[in-house]
Amino acid sequence: MRFIETGRGSFFGDYIYEQVVPRDHFFRRLQAVVDWSRFTERLISLYKGGGEYGRAPYDPVVMLKMLLVAYLYNLSERQVESYVNENLPAKWFVGLAVDRPAPDHSSLTEFKGRLVAKGKLEVVNGLLGEIVGIALAKGIKFGSIQVIDSVHSVANVNTAKDEARQKEGKGPRDPDARWGTKHSRKVKDEDGRTVKQREHFHGYKAHVSMNAESGIITSVITTPGNSYDGHQLPELVERDLGAGVPVETVAGDRGYDDGENHYFLQCKGLHSALRLNDYRLRESNPHREQWRRLAATPHYQAGGRERYKIERKFGEAKQAHGLGRCRYLGLIRFTIQAVMTAMVLNLKRLVKLLTGVGFKAPNSAQSCSNCAA
Repeated sequence: MRFIETGRGSFFGDYIYEQVVPRDHFFRRLQAVVDWSRFTERLISLYKGGGEYGRAPYDPVVMLKMLLVAYLYNLSERQVESYVNENLPAKWFVGLAVDRPAPDHSSLTEFKGRLVAKGKLEVVNGLLGEIVGIALAKGIKFGSIQVIDSVHSVANVNTAKDEARQKEGKGPRDPDARWGTKHSRKVKDEDGRTVKQREHFHGYKAHVSMNAESGIITSVITTPGNSYDGHQLPELVERDLGAGVPVETVAGDRGYDDGENHYFLQCKGLHSALRLNDYRLRESNPHREQWRRLAATPHYQAGGRERYKIERKFGEAKQAHGLGRCRYLGLIRFTIQAVMTAMVLNLKRLVKLLTGVGFKAPNSAQSCSNCAA
């Protein structure tokens, strides 16, 4: 395969980096724990000629690493171009010599386009599968409990302006985005009565399965914001089983307490730790005894104790990596954001589990030109 020359192996590609990039830098650890060549093999099929003929492209791993750096530091494609050019550890990680410029933001846009080309979206999901496979191959301990939940992302749309736009007969800025419910809570109204208050958002959901013990995200499905969480459980579980994750118990909140989901898990020989809605346990429910027996099982109780971990992971995804708001327009491009965010979270966790040292972001990624992790 032929790729654009990056200068690695030259004086500017090795010697200088050996002097200036700290041996304990996060990027050095990340480079060491992952065999990045496997991503070249997976991604080169997206290029016409497969790197064998035609105009030589960048090694797709260079482009993938550029996106990972962008998501790691919550930078836009324009910002990450400048960041990699100015930050020597990042440039070393991407695979460029000191005197070579980073691929520009338009090249990153083109790379994303390849990822979501017709019939190629499975490649995006396959990237996450590669990380899960690496974790399993390196002996990361996966427990028997999988926790499933969804996290919402607000569409990159000013809804007030978008409504005015549609009143003028124009189409919506993001036609795939939908209104969904964040959560419901009980509040007091003006008369002192307790009522349910719902908070809504306009955007998308990422439905996530995470191994409770390892903290590794194993599967991601994206939908418009109005989708029912419970319908995504079977596919998430099927993906986990297909990836070789040692699932025995599936935990989730009340949004997954659906008779079909309990039955699906039973058919798969798995234990349900889906939190039961109150009505199932009431005296008026003729089937209450079977649900009470489920609630008393050690698997149900153990799964319930692990559910908080995925909420903590979602907080990290939103606060540190920008998942709270969509970077792009459209469901397919939101899938890129959700999967890339999951990959970054997993890579941080992988480095932590294998080296014992976690990732520490600088106060300002853009202003730090030579920061250590």
